[in-house]
Amino acid sequence: MNDKITITLPDKRKIEVEKGTTLYDITGQIGKSLQKAALAAEVNGILCDLSTSVEADSGINIITFDSDKGKSLYWHSTSHLMAQAVKRLYPDAKFAIGPSIENGFYYDIDMEKSLSPEDLTAIEAEMEKIVEEKLDIKREDMSRSEAIDYFKKTGEIYKVELLNEFPDDRVSLYRQGEFADLCRGPHVINTDKLKAFKLLSIAGAYWRGDEKNKMLQRIYGISFTDKKELTKHLEFLEEVKKRDHRKLGKELDLFSSHEDVGGGLIHWHPKGSRLRVNIEDWWRKEHYKNGYEILYTPHIGRAHLWETSGHLGFYKDSMYSPMDIEGSEYFIKPMNCPFHIKIYQNSLRSYRDLPLRFAELGTVYRYEKSGVLHGLLRVRGFTQDDAHIFCTPAQIDDEVREVLRFSLWIWKTLGFTDIKAYLATKPEKSVGDPDRWITAQESLRKAIESENLQVELDEGGGAFYGPKIDLKIRDAIGREWQMTTIQFDFNMSERFEMTFVGEDGQKHRPYMVHRALLGSMERFIGILIEHYAGKFPAWFAPVHAILISVSDEQSAAVLKVKSEMIDMGFRPETDLRNESVGYKIREAVLQKVPYICVFGKNEVENRTVSVRKRGENNSVTMSLNEFYKILNDDIVNKIP
Repeated sequence: MNDKITITLPDKRKIEVEKGTTLYDITGQIGKSLQKAALAAEVNGILCDLSTSVEADSGINIITFDSDKGKSLYWHSTSHLMAQAVKRLYPDAKFAIGPSIENGFYYDIDMEKSLSPEDLTAIEAEMEKIVEEKLDIKREDMSRSEAIDYFKKTGEIYKVELLNEFPDDRVSLYRQGEFADLCRGPHVINTDKLKAFKLLSIAGAYWRGDEKNKMLQRIYGISFTDKKELTKHLEFLEEVKKRDHRKLGKELDLFSSHEDVGGGLIHWHPKGSRLRVNIEDWWRKEHYKNGYEILYTPHIGRAHLWETSGHLGFYKDSMYSPMDIEGSEYFIKPMNCPFHIKIYQNSLRSYRDLPLRFAELGTVYRYEKSGVLHGLLRVRGFTQDDAHIFCTPAQIDDEVREVLRFSLWIWKTLGFTDIKAYLATKPEKSVGDPDRWITAQESLRKAIESENLQVELDEGGGAFYGPKIDLKIRDAIGREWQMTTIQFDFNMSERFEMTFVGEDGQKHRPYMVHRALLGSMERFIGILIEHYAGKFPAWFAPVHAILISVSDEQSAAVLKVKSEMIDMGFRPETDLRNESVGYKIREAVLQKVPYICVFGKNEVENRTVSVRKRGENNSVTMSLNEFYKILNDDIVNKIP
């Protein structure tokens, strides 16, 4: 009888081990450093705890913190560690869910005490004690009814509610010391694996995201296998706080929202509006140059329109309740596409008319729960930089390549150069002619290759109505944002029975491509604020320069310079207050304008100006004409 089994590693190396050897011991045979770093392992593609015994020949992939799976597992294990510490300190606490998320973990907790930042410090200290206890983390499998009985006895009402809805008859718990939690796992093998962690904040969260349910306390946290990495991440979070668009939006007087008006509805202040107008005017100019026609369409449409488009069938939960107008139901628009289609259909289209490129800065409204609203990044009313391209099958390759080129040029001009493409292909359930799917996916692939972009394939990730390209950008501090979408649509052209007359005199279906370049103006400007930390390049900055008078004697001259600059197309502001020059300069620095210009007696007499460039501590005296040239060069050359 052979008690040996063969383990195949990702690099095709093979090792022999005793049958029944645990994954933890197998990692030790591969290498002690790997054993130290290992968090879990995939056995024939299935993620398992390191305590799992291997009983047959298998392919094994060791999971470490360097992978996304490793981070997720590590953060989820830390959420259990935090819950155990909370339970020790606050025995009345009841636990809802505690998943890993994109950057760390959280746990939703029902407890009498309202937690404060000081309480987080106490919870962290208790977590450290549990780590030092080196508790083994063990999986326990049981029937669903046994688990319900267990959590009823421990008073965990939220776990019982979840278990009552579980489809499986068998479930698993993970136990460490006296604490056990309902979980599929896997987890790290021992609490001493959880080396460095920080509890970051407390927030409120309705159970299951439903405002009708009880408000729970949500603790957010992060953890790393190395304290240096934790320190580095906390420094990154401090930089994120400094760049928070909500904070900068208030400091720079760009925008606001008001609960008595409604959450997620943005009010643009003069400077924020100027910033937005600068971007939008440039957007329109470049779209005209690239062969687009710009449309304006209604904000509401009859129910029949949304039935035809499919929105009432597939998207109704994100639409607001209808309004009654003369006995007919009207809905406020969640998207612009049906209106663009109606303009296309307003006249008979020939192949000679195509391609048609319709673009619109169209304001739409979508329902979002109040708990997910977030400054400009998640709102209920937003302006989408929408475009739809209608073309013949013969034109599709060139059109997709051109829209991708245009998108990349826009992002690079805005100062974003780290861009990655994601190609999402046909899902299991889809509509449209299979040959069209093949043609569309090939067009997208060719376009990506033509731009030498980094690309990641998202197999089956396309919408049911067509494949797409998503462009993700990295901002100044390395965060990735999903922005541009180039989306084929085989659904709406069929639903609206769109046609064009071909060279053969027969009617054919046009190809339809949705294209959101910046996404929404609200979200885009939120990201723009954070990317530049409010220090906008002169070409779209709301204010180019603050003109400061040394005393009242220079006020008239400063106002004359302001008028002169406005006539030249510049955007100046003045500070003529009866305050010290130093005070006024400090105030101007906080506004992050590209230039601060000071006018004293000598400057007025000699038609010069003392210029201080953003980010510099010293001023340089120059002629006004010289300053105008420098500023104009910044704008024309779009200098960051």
